[in-house]
Amino acid sequence: MNYIGQIISTSVIQALQELWANKLRTFLSLLGITIGIFCITAVLTVLDSMKHNIQKEMSTLGSDVLYIGRWPWMDEGGEYKWWEYLKRPSMTPFEVKSIVSQVPDVAFASLCLTSGNVNVKHRDMEASSISCYAVLSDFEKIQNIEIADGRYLNASELDGGSNTVVIGDEVRKALFQTSISPLGQTISFLGKQFIIVGVLKKSGQNMAGFNFDNCVMFSYYTAASVIDVKALDNDPLLAVKGAKGRNIDEVKYEVEGVLRRIRKVKPGQGNNFAINQLSEISKTIESLFGTINVIGGGIAILSLIVGSFGIANIMFVTVKERTKIIGLKKAIGARKSSILLEFLVEAIVLCVIGGLTGIVIVLLLSVLSTYVFGFEVILSFYNFFLGIFVSIVVGILSGIIPAWSASRLDPVVAIRSN
Repeated sequence: MNYIGQIISTSVIQALQELWANKLRTFLSLLGITIGIFCITAVLTVLDSMKHNIQKEMSTLGSDVLYIGRWPWMDEGGEYKWWEYLKRPSMTPFEVKSIVSQVPDVAFASLCLTSGNVNVKHRDMEASSISCYAVLSDFEKIQNIEIADGRYLNASELDGGSNTVVIGDEVRKALFQTSISPLGQTISFLGKQFIIVGVLKKSGQNMAGFNFDNCVMFSYYTAASVIDVKALDNDPLLAVKGAKGRNIDEVKYEVEGVLRRIRKVKPGQGNNFAINQLSEISKTIESLFGTINVIGGGIAILSLIVGSFGIANIMFVTVKERTKIIGLKKAIGARKSSILLEFLVEAIVLCVIGGLTGIVIVLLLSVLSTYVFGFEVILSFYNFFLGIFVSIVVGILSGIIPAWSASRLDPVVAIRSN
């Protein structure tokens, strides 16, 4: 056992010496391994991070929420018939009240009418391309909206159509200086004046498509007094949150039945509304993940093949350079297995160094992504272990033939070689 350990330690030292003595040759040889392990580790890390962030988003929004409107998020089992979806009637407050009263498994239901690209003004300041969210009561409970300053709209303001508004963090920055509180200030949009009562906590755009950072939020009935909420270019979104512990598929079935009765949809006819769930998006993303995984794996395999040829080449050169030394070792009693192990360990060390370089690059990019770009990256020991394991396997495969040829050298011929 000590004999094998001595061979391994000696081989590791020789490999490191070779690296240092032939820096350019080693760099070019290890480049393929580094790129291959980088691709494997990076793809797996990105997929794990995206899945984590999606699951985190799902837990925030809730997988127990239905989004109902004209437009299905995915095709309904065939061609996406947008011309038919466009003719569907829009959702109404009456349907919200009917669902709440007739479906006991529903915790909350609300309506949100989105108007994009609206200009919001405060004195001589103006913010453009702002999203207007005209909502009914309980919308904040469905979307888990948090307030950073002031308060949210109360039930009387939402049901009574008052001119009070809460604004997003980006809107606050665009219209007000940091030293000025926006609370109680007046802003104007859609031809009306609104009083700010709250500022939303910065959250970014969520999976349901709401960007609460760059928005103004006010009463649906206020919007209805200004714009035609039933127009073809408007599509109020009815959001339904199931009661805790209830099966969302059962809630969906009950909500579908209520809406069909209200809209007088005959048996056998298709729905004139679409019920969407975030799980549909997650399924599509899972499919996309699979495609990315295959592409990344293909790139990694090609890089590893190129890298293994590079390692095999450098090992053949190493065997050639040490032919006399191999002959002397065999002449004084070195066994074939010890010579084979020596060169095989050296090939593995070279590949592991290349793999570690690829992993270090992934770590650096992960830190950059997390702290500079705000995308949380999940680092997994399993992915790193897999990268090292693949490096070892490539080292064995690429070094076995040069090591075998070195172990088979005739000591007399090897000593006499030039």
